[in-house]
This record gives sequence, C-alpha cells and structure tokens, in this order.
Amino acid sequence: MSARNTAAWTAVHHERAALARDLEMLAPEQWSAPTACAGWNVHDVVAHLVDTAKTTRIGFVRDMVTARFDFDRQNALGLARERRDDPRDTLAAFQSVVTRTSTPPAAIATRLVEAFVHGEDIRRAVGLSGDYPADQVAEALEYQLRTTVKFGGGKERASGLRLIASNAPIDSGSGPQVRGSALALLLAVSGRPLEPDELTCPGAATLAGRATS
Repeated sequence: MSARNTAAWTAVHHERAALARDLEMLAPEQWSAPTACAGWNVHDVVAHLVDTAKTTRIGFVRDMVTARFDFDRQNALGLARERRDDPRDTLAAFQSVVTRTSTPPAAIATRLVEAFVHGEDIRRAVGLSGDYPADQVAEALEYQLRTTVKFGGGKERASGLRLIASNAPIDSGSGPQVRGSALALLLAVSGRPLEPDELTCPGAATLAGRATS
C-alpha cells in the first residue's frame, strides 16, 4: 500500500472510531434526527456507513447490477441491508467495521469524502462537531472538485468560482472568491448547507445557493 493510501486509511479509521464514540452518547430520540442527506435520519446514515465500509469491488458491481446501475437505488439497498431495528445494534455493526479497508472500485479519496461528509451529516444533525485532519480534508475536497455531481462530486457547484481554503493549501478555480475552511468548502461542493458565517467573500452566496439547490 502506498504512503498516500496508508495515510488516507489511517484518517478514515480514526474518523470512524471518533464517530462511534460520539454515537455512543446519543439519546434514543437523536437517532431519528433528520440529516442533510435528503430523506435520511441519523440512523440511516450510520447504516449507510456500515454498508460502504463493508463494500468490496465485486460486491459493488453485483449491487449495481441488482440496482440496474442506479446509484440512489444501490445506496437504498445497502442501507436496508445494514439498518437494524435497534439503533444500538446498527452502532455495534459500525464499531465492528472501523478498521476495515475494503472499498468499491473508486479512488481512495472517496473513502475520505464518505468519512468526513457523512460524519458532519450526523454530527450537525445532533449539535456535535468533529475534528478532522486538514490535509486529508483537502485531499477529499480536491477529489470532489475534479468529479462531476453525477458521480457524487461537486465540480459543477464550484464552476466559475475561486475556492480558497483558510487552513489548507487549496486555491482552485477562477472567478469570484469563496473563502472558508477546507471542511466548509468540502461540505458546500458536496451539496450540504452551511451556517451563514462559514463562507466569506463575493462568491460565498453563489456557492451556498448551489449547495442547497
């Protein structure tokens, strides 16, 4: 395994473990809190994370065939497969996959996107905050900026804007500037709503609007 992949997996495993600790503190009603993932509550997102952690290259292809090559349908199938009746059982399943390195046929950066974006989906829904490594968040952001929305990225959302991270060496694109932390920029290009003060500069309103459209 390359040094870059090793660093990425280390970050993913650290984030999974940190999220599992946060989930242990949730009150029963918090598991049903709605998240920024349309139609999914906290319990649903955790089940999705279990599914993606267990997904192999062969399993991904099999599931896509079953889902008739529809990503949304494939995600729904995986969620239903891993969501237990009791959220605590789903949490136990998540804890059991913390150190797995199985992955669908995609770039390692997609594992970072999953860990950070869905980690924030869950934490923001229940009033928590996470602590993420800026270097790996920047790697996830760079991947999202190269990848079209159709394939889960955010290239179109950043089009015509210059994104500058306040805590990482990210200066991407041209046009009205948008400044924010690497995490805030990652969430915005991934289609997540932000607090009003998380992005600044003339292009902030444009990116924020695209994130929620």
